[in-house]
Amino acid sequence: MQIGYKLAAEAFGPEELVRQAELAERAGFDFVEISDHYHPWLDNQGHSPFAWTVLGAIAARTERIGLATGVTCPTVRYHPAIIAQAAATLALMSKGRFVLGVGSGERLNEHVVGQEFPDAVQVRHHMLREALEIIRLLWGGGYQSYEGEYLRLEDARVFDLPEEAPLIAVAASGGQSAKLAAELGDGLFATEPKSKIVRDYRDAGGDGPGYAEVPMAWAEDEHTAAQAALETSRWALTGWKVMSELPNPVNFAAATTTVREEDVLGHFACGPDPERYVEAVRAYVDAGFDRLVMQNAGPDPDGFVDFYRRELDGPLRALAT
Repeated sequence: MQIGYKLAAEAFGPEELVRQAELAERAGFDFVEISDHYHPWLDNQGHSPFAWTVLGAIAARTERIGLATGVTCPTVRYHPAIIAQAAATLALMSKGRFVLGVGSGERLNEHVVGQEFPDAVQVRHHMLREALEIIRLLWGGGYQSYEGEYLRLEDARVFDLPEEAPLIAVAASGGQSAKLAAELGDGLFATEPKSKIVRDYRDAGGDGPGYAEVPMAWAEDEHTAAQAALETSRWALTGWKVMSELPNPVNFAAATTTVREEDVLGHFACGPDPERYVEAVRAYVDAGFDRLVMQNAGPDPDGFVDFYRRELDGPLRALAT
């Protein structure tokens, strides 16, 4: 099992995200995972730097810790040729420490380029399939062209390729996307402790690692932790169908006006009790995930990292034994 630290690019500026990555490396985390957004979920989060620039700086200022996107949509805001080039470059800059997490995207980030973000989930999955085929083509070397139903590639070549291509973890929320992850990915990415997603992935032939984000909020008391999560991260309670469809932070603010502190406490491991965090992570381990990302929505990232180092690292790793 590996344990990662979530870099919340919606909540912190670029220099702070790099600092947190360095802090996570010193604390013993195996990897950091960064969200790849154009907008934050809520305006009061206040940030959304370009993830790929931040990752390049982290690669230069760290030595051991792995890097991952969680996740990039390579279909609308980015063409897959751009992501193929960016991921290859980052793999070289990090000396093989990079994992490309990909998904079908959210309207929140993809509509900004003025290109239609498809309403139909089936279309998004088809677009993601074509994007993965293009990325694989380009990573194979040489000049490549591709003519898909939704995406095209014309006489393109990525010149700087690593000896070993980055692992691709494909985000899945159901059977169809889990099968896509098995077919064209090297791993699985999810946000819920659903064993069925892992089973669908394994049944389809997937044998790679399973990444999952575990929601938590650390503070010295439960109320402070829950209030911080309520203020900045209540969007996480809306569910994927809502999260993928709303176009702007103001829509997420309107959609979450009825979320209460008790709702947050039912979704996030909150407060100072290590056992609550262990039980939250245990649900994901029992579901079959083995790359667990600590997604802290508490008000004090340094305090959380210290809490993890002192109280959680050993007990969480023991869950895999």
